[in-house]
Amino acid sequence: MTQEELNNLTVNKSVDARGTACPGPLLEAKKSIGTIASGEIMEVLSADEGTKRDIPKWANKKGNEYLGTVEESGYFKIYLKKG
Repeated sequence: MTQEELNNLTVNKSVDARGTACPGPLLEAKKSIGTIASGEIMEVLSADEGTKRDIPKWANKKGNEYLGTVEESGYFKIYLKKG
């Protein structure tokens, strides 16, 4: 997806993990994905550089779809669709 498409997504769940370091954002994502229905979109906010690699790998391994990452000033927005 393009940056514009990602910015225009309707997010069903937003997880703010900006105050945590690895593996905090991944643990928050794992906990939160269970609270949304299949096909819904989750956004993970993180300032940890490793999150950009770890969350997409985990999502795809668990049957969820990694949609993309938007880089903001000082943090990232990572978008997933629950499988």
